Amino acid sequence: MVGIIGGTIPRMPRPSQTLTPATSTAHDWQSHTPVALWRNVRRLTAPNPGLMTGPGTNSYLVGDVHSGFIVIDPGPPDAQHVQRLWEACTDAQGRGGHITLIACTHSHADHAPAAPLLQALCPQRPPIVGLPSAPTARSGSHFVPDRALQSGEKLQIAGTESHTLHAVFTPGHAANHVCFVLEEDGLLFSGDHILNGSTTVIDPPDGHMGDYLDSLDRLHQHCEALGVQHILPAHGGVIDAPLQAIAQLKAHRLKREAKVAAVMQAQPDGDLDSWLPLAYDDVPPQLWPVARRSLQAHVEHVRGSAGQTRP
Repeated sequence: MVGIIGGTIPRMPRPSQTLTPATSTAHDWQSHTPVALWRNVRRLTAPNPGLMTGPGTNSYLVGDVHSGFIVIDPGPPDAQHVQRLWEACTDAQGRGGHITLIACTHSHADHAPAAPLLQALCPQRPPIVGLPSAPTARSGSHFVPDRALQSGEKLQIAGTESHTLHAVFTPGHAANHVCFVLEEDGLLFSGDHILNGSTTVIDPPDGHMGDYLDSLDRLHQHCEALGVQHILPAHGGVIDAPLQAIAQLKAHRLKREAKVAAVMQAQPDGDLDSWLPLAYDDVPPQLWPVARRSLQAHVEHVRGSAGQTRP
């Protein structure tokens, strides 16, 4: 059963669902066989490792053989990865494709394109949900879900147990970014908003630094209210101590922005190319082309906060 419910009732995570540290495989990257992180949460990492994706895009399977499964971020259009996701979502008789919902955190090419491919494998055609891409999205990130989510909406599947995803709108990395809290287990699926091992790129115009910082505050509030204990990012391993992690991430961004502002003040006639090696002198030069995108987002935010516009 899949349903939509309203209201916000904080829940304590159910400890019976967690795996013990001895059996936890939080940093075991598998592209062929799903890794059990919790008894009702598994991760299958797409075979697309790289500079921007780390070990690869994490696709998450939430649910069980009785309730069916929600697939979060099915990933890039890799036919073998899609087939493995289908095979992993089995019913009580061991048949694949027991999928009730496909949820995308955002529309980037390593997250959403597999959604219609996975849907097509399932006779029941589970709906694809998320937020449609904004006009500012790049051409490769066009995305129209079967149904657009509402802020605060809850997606619930149930069999012998219920599994409830609480949608939290988090624009910043992408204008249509949304995170999900699995209420019964205190888990935040953070998409690309929070990563493990790196900071996400904010790439204007679809990315916006002010929105990103505001969304961090929103996630902090939801993690506190809903008793979130772990963050499951789209790239990298499970993150513990979520409130501390979010606070540290925001502090890092604000520290970088202060450095950017100081460089802009010291070189008021400069541009992105002249500011980049000064504002990101602690980052390897081979990463500067990627850092340049976030630099632009910082510059626009600094100018916006000061009421300035580009000359």
